[in-house]
Amino acid sequence: MKLGKASEVVFNEIKNDVEYRRTWSANIAMAFKDNYSQYKKETGKKTLNSEDIHIISNRASEHFLNLLCDEL
Repeated sequence: MKLGKASEVVFNEIKNDVEYRRTWSANIAMAFKDNYSQYKKETGKKTLNSEDIHIISNRASEHFLNLLCDEL
């Protein structure tokens, strides 16, 4: 199956299957939450600024993609 067709299948399922969409959403949210907690522990910061959130977001996206691709 070509990438375009495979993507279309996945995206259609995300659009049309409430539980499948919820699974994707939960995994994306948890990737952010996990990295948020980890970052606060690493830095010892109590309050985070927009630069911190940017760093956390980038880490979370990498974490999610690694989970998606079974690289962990």
